[in-house]
This record gives sequence, C-alpha cells and structure tokens, in this order.
Amino acid sequence: MKYYSEDHEWVEIHGEEATIGISEYAAKQLGDITYVELPSEDDDFIVGDTLGVVESVKAASDIYSPVSGTVVMINDALEDEPNLINESPEDKGWLCKLTNIDTSELDDMMNVDAYEKYLKELS
Repeated sequence: MKYYSEDHEWVEIHGEEATIGISEYAAKQLGDITYVELPSEDDDFIVGDTLGVVESVKAASDIYSPVSGTVVMINDALEDEPNLINESPEDKGWLCKLTNIDTSELDDMMNVDAYEKYLKELS
C-alpha cells in the first residue's frame, strides 16, 4: 500500500523496506526533469529531512523524507535518465529505499483516496 505526504512524496512498504518517490502530481508540476540528486547509501534520515533534489526546466525542488530510516539502495538509473520520474513517477522513477523504518510514522500520511481528495482541495 502507498502512503502520500502533503509535500507529494510517496512511500510504499515491502516487509522491512520502504520505497520512496514523488507523486505523479509533483512530477507534472515540475515539468521535464533534467537532474536528480539522490542520497548516499547508509545515510540516515528522520521525517522531514531533505533526501535529495529534483531539478527541472521550471524549478529545483527539495525532496523530503516521508519516514525515518537508513538508505539501503538508490535508483542509479535516474543518473542517466532523470526523465524516468516524468515517465513513471510511482514505479520506475522511485528515488531510494530505506530500512530501519518506523511504521508508526505512516499514521501521519494519506492513503491513495485521502491524497486524491487533498489534490482536489488544492485546485
């Protein structure tokens, strides 16, 4: 199941691991993504820390960690193909994977239905 933050990051939990990315809405708002700065493996983050940066033809945006944890993997494909985030933001365009996550932090996030309602309120 995916969870979303008000900053348009998503997290999907698979066992002890959390995959992090930005939402389709965020990718569309940014426009054509030209560069992605990812965290390093073994970096530790708490909720709200800056995980990385996504740069597009329109702007540069910080990506915030929606959950606390330790980076165990980054999406190396984004170095050569940052546009994967535009093409597939919630699948192939994931940013990193974390372990040592605190699943209680998911209580502060939105499920898909709540996030879609939130997006309607923004427009």
